[in-house]
Amino acid sequence: MATVVQTDFAWPDVEIERAVIESAGHLLVTGPSEAAPREKIEALVAKHNPEAIMTCWADVSSAAIAFPEQLAIVQRIGVGLDNIAVEAATARGTWVANVPDYCVEEVSDHAVAMIMCWIRGIVNYDREVKDGAWNPAAARLRRAANLTVGILGFGRIGRASSRKLTGIGLSVIAHDVVLPEDSGSVKMLEIDELLSSSDIILVHLPLTSETEHLVDAGFLARMRKGSLLVNVSRGSVVDSEALIAALENGPLAAAALDVVEGEPDPPRELVTRPDVVVTPHVAFSSDASLTELRQRSAEEVVRVLAGKPPENPCNAL
Repeated sequence: MATVVQTDFAWPDVEIERAVIESAGHLLVTGPSEAAPREKIEALVAKHNPEAIMTCWADVSSAAIAFPEQLAIVQRIGVGLDNIAVEAATARGTWVANVPDYCVEEVSDHAVAMIMCWIRGIVNYDREVKDGAWNPAAARLRRAANLTVGILGFGRIGRASSRKLTGIGLSVIAHDVVLPEDSGSVKMLEIDELLSSSDIILVHLPLTSETEHLVDAGFLARMRKGSLLVNVSRGSVVDSEALIAALENGPLAAAALDVVEGEPDPPRELVTRPDVVVTPHVAFSSDASLTELRQRSAEEVVRVLAGKPPENPCNAL
């Protein structure tokens, strides 16, 4: 019997994970639902000496990875790896794995919804009507077919967003540091050309040392006047102070954010602006996606504990 530590969870219980782990003959130990500080995660791991760690949002530091005597896998219950010390895991021969494709439809749906809400003014008009206004003559709306979306990051989710946006009638262009094998009819451009050609910039990037604050003052200054920035990737890809300035002084007209630097306590001067729409990092979420995520994460752990390689490794051993 192996011990599996689940550091945190963003759902009401851990019964799905427990059923998979314990049916395989292992023990599941869970931390608090809300991600605890790094030091408490390290103490939790040191106390239970697990063979596997599963984490949602909590930081799994190099110290936490060093504590267990026989750590086979650190499993991200999600996609991004910015909360896991991957190099430390690799150095000690521990697998790091994720579930890279569980929420492709949900995140792309969320991105499209945010874009269409801006094009049709849904959120602003809802706010106005609830405040007692009814003034359709003041509407200044856009035709979707006249607009171009520049997608920054053309992986699984970027391609899904492209498929849905072109189905609505928008034009789509894209940029990625790695050229996709098949971009279909979507033209791949360098960043400067993407920014100057897009009415909407949609960010679908992982958070790495190269992408942190990629969307900075210089990036935003090169966007079209009156454009929209949509971020459904990671908050720290966008420099919040630079975004506030670009909304205040141009060229941006608005921003739609599912992720914000500093979450769950993002800058109030950003998220309370009337030209910003914010959702609390829920683009990945649906009843189907969460069930799939939890099931596949636990199954990956069981697979590795049985001596097999993970199906979705994020490091090379």
